[in-house]
Amino acid sequence: MDRIDLFRIFARVVETASFTRTADTLKMPRSTISVAIQELETRVGTRLLARTTRSVSVTPDGAAFYDHCVRIVTEVEEVEALFRQDAVRPQGVLRVNIPGRIGRLIIAPALPDFLESYPGIDVELGMTDRAVNLIEDGIDCVLRVGPLQDSGLVGRKIGDLELINVASPDYIRRFGAPTCPDDLGQHHVIRYASPTSGRVEDWEWVENGEVRLKPVKGRVTVNSAEASIACCLSGLGLIQIPAYDVKNHLAAGDLVEVMPDWRAEGLPMTILYPHRKHLSRRVQAFVEWVVPLLNSSL
Repeated sequence: MDRIDLFRIFARVVETASFTRTADTLKMPRSTISVAIQELETRVGTRLLARTTRSVSVTPDGAAFYDHCVRIVTEVEEVEALFRQDAVRPQGVLRVNIPGRIGRLIIAPALPDFLESYPGIDVELGMTDRAVNLIEDGIDCVLRVGPLQDSGLVGRKIGDLELINVASPDYIRRFGAPTCPDDLGQHHVIRYASPTSGRVEDWEWVENGEVRLKPVKGRVTVNSAEASIACCLSGLGLIQIPAYDVKNHLAAGDLVEVMPDWRAEGLPMTILYPHRKHLSRRVQAFVEWVVPLLNSSL
């Protein structure tokens, strides 16, 4: 097997921590992946991967070798592209993952424009609000909303997602509109529980430059934005929600903003990808397209 192909296979095994996932993403038999790693280890004269029946992990030598592999493969691909007629056009499959409602309301409707601008790119679009592992799942980049954990990934902050407080006109007719957070004790709140941890979020607002939190009681608890909006439209209570999520409902008069002077702090939006130095042209093209789209839509 060609040495560069061996490097590509090894890099993907490190990134996915799995021979099976590597075989799936590279469209190769699993046996071919195993033979390739054995051949590479024989060539370099050291053990690159520690393998058990259940897991694959990189050795210290393998970790050092991986960095060189990624650089070499990237440089070879760039050199090969120099003399192709389509060199100015990014090629291949782009795997991205984005939050569900941003995907459905903003990205998917605009995606024809991206595909028309980059005819050589095919997109595998994942939509989930749960955390995903870019390396293990072979994802090129991911859009995430909210504070980030230290994941070792490269991040580019896009901006902040505006949050507002809303209620239905029917709810306001029955119970009135709160004017400040102190009024919340006299109102019904549709509580939001994290789908990952199950923790119920406190009501949040910014006062004198500081973030304030208040536990709230409610008879209805949901774990998705869709459920939160549906319950609010039904007149069951107040919610805090990204403004873009209810833009159409506000315009139609189905929902009304309340306590506009007591909004929560905006949620940071970040694009994450594995490597800064070796960012593929496909990812560069997507990031350059999606950042202005989000900034103009959110």
